[in-house]
Amino acid sequence: MSIVVRIPTQLRTLTQNQEEVTASGDTVRALVDDLGGRFPGLRERIVDDKGIRRFINVFLNDEDVRFLDKLDTAVKAGDVVSLIPAVAGG
Repeated sequence: MSIVVRIPTQLRTLTQNQEEVTASGDTVRALVDDLGGRFPGLRERIVDDKGIRRFINVFLNDEDVRFLDKLDTAVKAGDVVSLIPAVAGG
């Protein structure tokens, strides 16, 4: 099943400047793995050995997956996953 993944501007150099791509899988983890196989370097920018990197927010539709099942959050046809870089400043 293909899920739409929205790519932030900062990561589009890794997706040939595409703002949306599709990925296959039944969990967020599977989507990230699929993206990493098709777009070298993208997986490492999203996750590390501890899980989702602190400076990347991953939303399934309108919900932050950190408040769901993190990388094990299930996805289904029609869902949209958005990768959103964290913003900090002072």
